[in-house]
Amino acid sequence: MNIILFIVSVCASTIGAIVGFGGGVVIKPVLDAIGILPVSVISFLSGCTVLTMSVVSLFKGRNDGVKLDFKISTPLAIGSVIGGITGKKLFQFVQTYFNNENILGLIQALLLVIITVGVYLYVVNKEKIKSYNIKSSFICVIIGVLLGIISSFLGIGGGPNNIAILFLCFSMDAKEAAKNSIYTIMFSQAASLCMSFIDNSIPSFSAASFILMLAGGVGGAIIGGEISKKIDSKKVEKLLRKFILLIIFINIFNAFKFAIG
Repeated sequence: MNIILFIVSVCASTIGAIVGFGGGVVIKPVLDAIGILPVSVISFLSGCTVLTMSVVSLFKGRNDGVKLDFKISTPLAIGSVIGGITGKKLFQFVQTYFNNENILGLIQALLLVIITVGVYLYVVNKEKIKSYNIKSSFICVIIGVLLGIISSFLGIGGGPNNIAILFLCFSMDAKEAAKNSIYTIMFSQAASLCMSFIDNSIPSFSAASFILMLAGGVGGAIIGGEISKKIDSKKVEKLLRKFILLIIFINIFNAFKFAIG
């Protein structure tokens, strides 16, 4: 089992480091589909892996020439901290209310399908849709809150929705969006995981699983960073589209799996 966790974490974190996903948007549905761990454990370990990937990815790419716009991304990150805490509370409420891992997994899978389908349609047609260049810190905080709630509740650490928002609201290209998304994800995941410790809501899992998934996050960040240096924004966007489709199909499968489970 642990080797599967490592491989999934490396692959997901590599993709995440390139296109700006948290990696969890791949880790979460893939491990849900395989069914080797409870939904709550997958959500927690996925969040830890995403945080590790984001920290390593930002450190490694600090001099790669891609712009990290602190005037936009810092308010987004502040909002994402608030959203991350709120999303974690919402996750705990739903988990307690239903007290059923299959229902929790079904809700997460359906929401991911809806979000990723919407994002895919936007990304495919974004050249026909007007983009904006929002400067208001207050609006950035509000956007960050919404993104943080989504990523924390779904246990994905930020996904295609982050990239789409950075395209639409701030007119970033794919590589800029990826880097600024990872910056925001780092804060939302840190907040979400801190809440898990404060609330003493950390699920039970083996130390080996935890270590191997974090190692996968580190490895993926390094590999993804090297690949990102060698490709331009157009190729990053093409990769983004392909993996959004993959995520959609995996989550449709998961929704059926949890519905009949």
